[in-house]
Amino acid sequence: MELLDGKKCAESLVADISGKVAGYVGSGLRKPHMTIILVGKHAPSESYVKSKVASCGRAGFASNLIRLPETITETELLGKISDINNDPGTDGLIVQLPLPSHINQQNVINAITPEKDIDGFHPANFGRMALGQKAFRPATAYGICKLLQFYNIPIKGKHCVVIGRSNIVGKPISIMLSNDFDIGNATVTLTHIETPRPLLLDETRRADIVIVAVGIPGFVSEDMVKEGVVLIDVGINRLEDGRIVGDVDFANVAGKCSWITPVPGGVGRMTVAALMINTLMAYENNFNLV
Repeated sequence: MELLDGKKCAESLVADISGKVAGYVGSGLRKPHMTIILVGKHAPSESYVKSKVASCGRAGFASNLIRLPETITETELLGKISDINNDPGTDGLIVQLPLPSHINQQNVINAITPEKDIDGFHPANFGRMALGQKAFRPATAYGICKLLQFYNIPIKGKHCVVIGRSNIVGKPISIMLSNDFDIGNATVTLTHIETPRPLLLDETRRADIVIVAVGIPGFVSEDMVKEGVVLIDVGINRLEDGRIVGDVDFANVAGKCSWITPVPGGVGRMTVAALMINTLMAYENNFNLV
């Protein structure tokens, strides 16, 4: 069993980005700039935002965090997004999710101009991604692809099972791995909460690669996978005793895996690295550098 070390991969990707940025800045251009909007006080969101800001610094980016009260109206938030959309000094914009219940999340996602949508959630970017066109790819799914690529995990012709059909992870990763991108051409089965248990087991036991993102601690058990499987655990779950665990019963499943992501230290770091890649692309688009 080998670990798919997201920290190691992310550091390598960010170091490469930093080198490119240093060259651009050395030629007289400004730094790439990411703006993050955080609404209210939500402990996990605070942690995620802190990680993004720190990664911006390591990549050589400028960044600013806009904190807004939980009581802000949807109209006021959309107005703030419009201001940033029209700011030529911002290359990428993130509105940290989740949002307070009185704000329609999809309205907010749709309000971000596709050219600054470094999360890759806007319908225009998602659609282009699905068609195999150049676009900002959803960051967590893109991060998984970059992690598999970094460790030279064979994808072409492999049977991949995705557990979970969210717009953030399950749907985009199933499209990316089945599509003809620089990494892809797998045969992908997308399963979800309504997949009957016998069918789910039949699929996962045959899978060469299993990607799970359901938010249930220990959901993937030893009997669900075959020897030599590659297992990508997207789950981040905090237990009552304070431990952070994934959606895989790591202690009992890891021994059957050829490769497996740890939690923490796996996919989470790759999500942030993918945001850095998308921000650099937005910056290069703005200056016609590619």
